[in-house]
Amino acid sequence: MLEESNIAYEKTILIGVITQQQGGEKSKEYLDELEFLAYTAGAEVLKRFVQKMDVPNPKTFIGTGKMEEVHQYVEANEIDVVIFDDELSPGQQKNIQKILDCKILDRTNLILDIFAQRAQTSNARTQVELAQYQYLLPRLSGMWTHLERQRGGIGMRGPGETEIETDRRIVRDRISLLKKKLIKIDRQMEVQRGNRGALVRVALVGYTNVGKSTLMTSISKSEVFAENKLFATLDTTVRKVVIGNLPFLLTDTVGFIRKLPTQLVESFKGTLDEVREADLLLHIVDISHESFEDHIASVSKILDEIGGADKPTLMVFNKIDQYIPETIDEDDLVTERTEVHYTLEDWKNTWMGRTSGDAVFISALKKENFEEFRKVVYDKVKSIHASRFPYNNFLYTEYTEESK
Repeated sequence: MLEESNIAYEKTILIGVITQQQGGEKSKEYLDELEFLAYTAGAEVLKRFVQKMDVPNPKTFIGTGKMEEVHQYVEANEIDVVIFDDELSPGQQKNIQKILDCKILDRTNLILDIFAQRAQTSNARTQVELAQYQYLLPRLSGMWTHLERQRGGIGMRGPGETEIETDRRIVRDRISLLKKKLIKIDRQMEVQRGNRGALVRVALVGYTNVGKSTLMTSISKSEVFAENKLFATLDTTVRKVVIGNLPFLLTDTVGFIRKLPTQLVESFKGTLDEVREADLLLHIVDISHESFEDHIASVSKILDEIGGADKPTLMVFNKIDQYIPETIDEDDLVTERTEVHYTLEDWKNTWMGRTSGDAVFISALKKENFEEFRKVVYDKVKSIHASRFPYNNFLYTEYTEESK
């Protein structure tokens, strides 16, 4: 996976747990995703440590014996970073730091770091910085020193104020300033959305790295940055698209992920307004991923949290060129046929039934089944436009390959 030889990757280990709520298979899926996140951030994962326990240890997340095993490995292999799959409490982070004496991150901190790397525009950078400060505030003790330098140092402390109190005040002031800045940016974005006229708005939503940006490029015929890494794009991209003779606005939004930090959901409220104000959502799913049904559930949960769950939605199952079902030998009478053995036709029948026909299967990269996708999108946009402007409905004809 580490193909960029000129990048200095930090030596990293991952730590997860198997609990009553999170079985062994689920734990492995999460750690696979955590390793991809770590790679995206610039880490080389050397080893994973997993412990089976009823609930995580409230002091050190994992047990004393396992922590000693991790400590020995960290020292022997000069590990730079230890990443935990779940969010650590401030107390846990402080205790683990004392034991391992190296950089300690949790999943939330890692995702925030990736967002900080990927943020390009002033808007995205402000959103990420706010989320980072909100995460940092309860963890200041032992994590950050001499923040008073940002305020000029001498003469800036209150009477009898300790260093940690000063640091907390500085962070709270910064959070307040960033929130005010975001309010101003959100107003500007609201004006921009208002200036787009009466065109139907369509938003791409989905798990991270499912091919939203690739689909955006294919359908809008304009270059949009896409990369096989998590959270390749953070900034909202809006393009005017014409299918047949029907124009509409297509928006590419930030990808979602399981255990998405609550700080990011709150900070990216302005960006997610694009989803809330859309007339139609295209929910992109990577059907080649073994956990795509979990991804669908995660995206649906976040859409519900931000008030977008009731939007008209078209399920777009992408990467059909990479989907390979497991096969069962004809003479095998023991193995039970489960979802992992489903063909695309099986999935089509299943999902068409669940979504009342609002599903299409494509490859955005190779443009497989693209005409069906364009026709379905055309019909849905036309229906929305017709209900909004019935007086000029006659302008839009039926979609055909000749009209594309």
